[in-house]
Amino acid sequence: MDKWRGKVAVVTGASSGIGAAVAQALVHQGMVVVGMARRVDRIKQLAEELTAAKEPGKLHARAVDVSQEADVVAAFDWVDRELGGADVLINNAGIIGKMAEIEDGTVKAWTDIMIVNVIGPSTCTREYLKHLSKHNKDTGHIFMVNSVVGHIIHPEATMYCASKHALRALSQCLRRKLADKQSKIKVTDICPGATFTEILDNLDGNDLFNRVATLASEDVAVAIVDCLSASPVTQICEIVMNPVPTGITIY
Repeated sequence: MDKWRGKVAVVTGASSGIGAAVAQALVHQGMVVVGMARRVDRIKQLAEELTAAKEPGKLHARAVDVSQEADVVAAFDWVDRELGGADVLINNAGIIGKMAEIEDGTVKAWTDIMIVNVIGPSTCTREYLKHLSKHNKDTGHIFMVNSVVGHIIHPEATMYCASKHALRALSQCLRRKLADKQSKIKVTDICPGATFTEILDNLDGNDLFNRVATLASEDVAVAIVDCLSASPVTQICEIVMNPVPTGITIY
């Protein structure tokens, strides 16, 4: 990770769960992290804790709603102006949503999920790439924090599954497009199984996750650090993670 020391990483959804764990892990590795989320006070509190612990990196907090294009554009402009642009992007913000099933869902619930889980990462990625190009940089790393339901489905989370399949397709298209340009920018999908985070609080019937083993947010953060540690000529396209024991088989 020495190559990333002092470099800038943007982490969306950094106020809790996987996003907070990733932000903390990258600061521990000496990176300058910009945590983005609606609940910015939580990121500020984490930043104070990391500073008090004398971690080698630094955490900045920005209030951003990834469903709002203006928020995203303004945030990346700030990163460019104050920090010289981002080197790494972790698209982590996401929602499961309530009342989002096909048989009794609402258009608003469906739209909310797609905007946050698909359009939000698309907007962040567009701005990230725009600023890389501005600085004539052709190295970087984009992470999409996806899910095992980007491969399989769960009948009790219909629209969430659809959004994660879409996010995986987005990653594959982007990876191919960058490869066609001979770009050295990497794209990695991180697909964890059930992970114990606050996002489960918003899932109708979330007691289904109480019946299975779960990953910790820190497990996902470790996977991202491992990917960043790979050699410049190694692209880890996808990591599928499941807790042990698990009944879910993808490969």
